[in-house]
Amino acid sequence: MQTSVEDPRVLEFDVRTDEMLVNMGPQHPSTHGVLRLVLRTDGEVVSEVTPHIGYLHRCAEKIGENLAVRQWIPYTDRMDYLAAMNMNLGWSLAVEKLHGYAPPERGRHLRVIIAELGRIASHLVGMGAYGLDLGSFSPFLYAFREREKILDLFEQACGARLTYSYLTPGGATADLPAGWTTRCLKMLDEFEPILPEYHTLLTSNAIFVKRTCKVGVLTADRAISYGVSGPVLRGSGVDFDLRRDGEPCYTQMYAGYDFQVIVERAGSYPATTGAPPPPPEAVLGDSWHRFYVRMLEVVQSISLVRQAIALYEAEEGLDHGQPFKLGAKLPVGETYLETEAPRGQMGFYLVSLGQPNPWRARARSSSFCNLSVIGEIGRGCLIADIPAIVGSLDIVMGEIDR
Repeated sequence: MQTSVEDPRVLEFDVRTDEMLVNMGPQHPSTHGVLRLVLRTDGEVVSEVTPHIGYLHRCAEKIGENLAVRQWIPYTDRMDYLAAMNMNLGWSLAVEKLHGYAPPERGRHLRVIIAELGRIASHLVGMGAYGLDLGSFSPFLYAFREREKILDLFEQACGARLTYSYLTPGGATADLPAGWTTRCLKMLDEFEPILPEYHTLLTSNAIFVKRTCKVGVLTADRAISYGVSGPVLRGSGVDFDLRRDGEPCYTQMYAGYDFQVIVERAGSYPATTGAPPPPPEAVLGDSWHRFYVRMLEVVQSISLVRQAIALYEAEEGLDHGQPFKLGAKLPVGETYLETEAPRGQMGFYLVSLGQPNPWRARARSSSFCNLSVIGEIGRGCLIADIPAIVGSLDIVMGEIDR
């Protein structure tokens, strides 16, 4: 039977959409911690992303003003708990800068070994968790298989597997045990040949490329204006790494080492064995490039660990540096030092009035600044792209909230 528009049985539908607020978190598997993202959406398109932080705040900085500098080391462990050794190192170097102290050569090389192993372990978690964010489970298992071997080495060195309190002002709590470097080199020899497997699983995976290329594009100018750092900054093409460009009291730690800062130069990255080139779909500054920088940095860290072990063993029998006495008074003054942690510039600031505990202790978080750009690069994407963007930033909430 024919009907006309005048027929009362014909219904008219309003196909317009209304804006809606969607809460992503604070308990959500793709927020890498207790983070709440408020998404303003129009259908599937995100028009605004607002991060809400503070759910993990523990007053670490205020506590630091009531403890001796060595006693605060366990609190730095719990900032970036996936790279706790690097947090220990940053605070120790800041305290040593105030004292005008430089550790002996054997201690310097020991710190490079530990810091770069921490970087590898952190990037492995970043890679594996990123696969989970995008629906791929296998990379997570592969990453944790190798990370466990690094944690075994850390456990042999200091007795802990997550929060170490190993690197302290003055040096380290203990020298590396006998046979440790041999076991470390064996682990690296087993680990390096399987890196192409990670690239097959994710880097050049067609689905992964579709989910990350041209998603969350962060231009170099915008990255600099927001103060982002680490792989997020270098993934936008900005050639800056504090291991090379930082203060002398930090760059001296890497003096004599041969390594490359991973950043795209003249349309390509430094040649790395087993790493495929960027796909044609990728745009500099997108989520894929941020992931790619971390994968290539793992290769550089492997090289640095090997160099450091050779230099460390050449100093066999010499002092590795002794921790400062627990009740030793700090020199009067103030200091600030930034180090290149796995997630970027981690800075520690302290003011001393000549007491064993600092008058003021403060941490500058790399993840805090990296997260701040989410509102810019998340605007205009789809809801399904938000996990891909957040995962590419590789944030840790313990470092943000402190």
